[in-house]
Amino acid sequence: MILLWLILIPLVGGAISLLASRWNVQASRWIALSAASLGLVVTAGLWFGVRAAGAPVPGSRWMYEWDQAWIPQLGIRFHLAMDGLSLVLLLLTFLLGVMSVLASWTEITDRVGFFHFNLLWVLAGITGVFLAVDLFLFYLFWELMLVPMYFLIGIWGHERRIYAAIKFFLFTQLSGLLMLFAIVTLAVLHQKSTGSYSFDYQALMNLPLTPGTARLLMLGFFAAFAVKLPVFPVHTWLPDAHTEAPTAGSVILAGLLLKTGAYGLIRFVLPLFPGPVHELAPIMMTLGVIGVLYGAFLAISQRDLKRLVAYTSVSHMGFVLIGIFAGNETALTGAFIVMISHGISTGALFVLAGALQQRMHTREISRMGGLWTTMPAFSGAGLFFVMASAGLPGLGDFVGEFLVLLGAYRTNVSITAVATLGIIAATLYALKISSQVFQGPNRNNWSLADLLPREWVIVGSMMACLLWVGLYPQPFIRLFQPISESSAQTVASVQRVAR
Repeated sequence: MILLWLILIPLVGGAISLLASRWNVQASRWIALSAASLGLVVTAGLWFGVRAAGAPVPGSRWMYEWDQAWIPQLGIRFHLAMDGLSLVLLLLTFLLGVMSVLASWTEITDRVGFFHFNLLWVLAGITGVFLAVDLFLFYLFWELMLVPMYFLIGIWGHERRIYAAIKFFLFTQLSGLLMLFAIVTLAVLHQKSTGSYSFDYQALMNLPLTPGTARLLMLGFFAAFAVKLPVFPVHTWLPDAHTEAPTAGSVILAGLLLKTGAYGLIRFVLPLFPGPVHELAPIMMTLGVIGVLYGAFLAISQRDLKRLVAYTSVSHMGFVLIGIFAGNETALTGAFIVMISHGISTGALFVLAGALQQRMHTREISRMGGLWTTMPAFSGAGLFFVMASAGLPGLGDFVGEFLVLLGAYRTNVSITAVATLGIIAATLYALKISSQVFQGPNRNNWSLADLLPREWVIVGSMMACLLWVGLYPQPFIRLFQPISESSAQTVASVQRVAR
């Protein structure tokens, strides 16, 4: 039941934090931090357990599994399972959860208990998404993420928070309804084929579908995951949500919610619909390239620091989309590494941007500059994460993007060649941040506090993680290898049938 506890810890922690805030606001913060930290410790224990003993479920593809009947008349089960993909993403989830609580320690002063309630319930929803292998249960957790994040943006956001929250809600809700329709259709088709309803991931993988039906259902899933990733042109909610969200909301959005879209593509779209994936791969890779270039070049033109970082996410997620649909193990592994590294590097950039806004009361890049003279440690940390986002060798983003391009080259040379321009554009927006925010003359005579001990913990931890992924990615690659190999074998079989 340890998988169930990973969901219950933030759920219960959020409720206790909300109740405790009635008597002591500081206690609410400590309870939220303890809940997120406990989730991280438990997940780290699973990591070390897997590395020491291998998969504890003999004869299963899952490392850990918990399966109970829930609504047997409809074939709905409370089925949770963990493999290497979900394990690493859960480590990222609770790590960024801890960082989000720490980043909000002094920023959030209004309705503190309700803030931490929503923050922890978002983490619970994300955890459930990464663990659920019953599609009905998956959709339940998918929707659970939506409402708390809406409140985080709408209540504790900035000037245009209501507009951003409603836009986020509409985009994700409408696309989620298309996925729900596809899930229900799969269950009905399973009932017609076998005589019983089922939402089980493994059972639906073996469901025979006509090419036209498979294509339509695949597009239903893809719509939901494309909005969350986000894929051009359904990305427009993201810059607004990032810009207006509080720091913790931006960290969770960039570091985790975008990853749920990529996770859905890898977990459900690739194995459930291999035929349509192979057929539509050139279109999807083209959308990925457009996202890479569009996001990078729009980032260069931004005047708002948080909006600039938001557009870099569109660019990085374009690499993820290319890697997922490239159809080989190398590119898919690269997409996985980009997911991890982007969550850390961009999450850290949003933490620093939020800290700057709290000190300076502005996000306008034109009002910054020369911060290195007054905040050398802060500026050094900012430069580190900016270079990581630009793909500096030795850091995690470089490993992921290199593997994506290497794998994509085997599939489509033209798309790969164009995608490499995104790395050049990334260098330009990295130079813009470093030169206009941290370097240059201090025209406005800023005299600001440097990194606080709490902020040192955040940036130090995230620096160490990026260096780990960049210098020694092998543990992550080994955990992901069974998924990438299985996907590559499925693609190869589809290619043989197509010939």
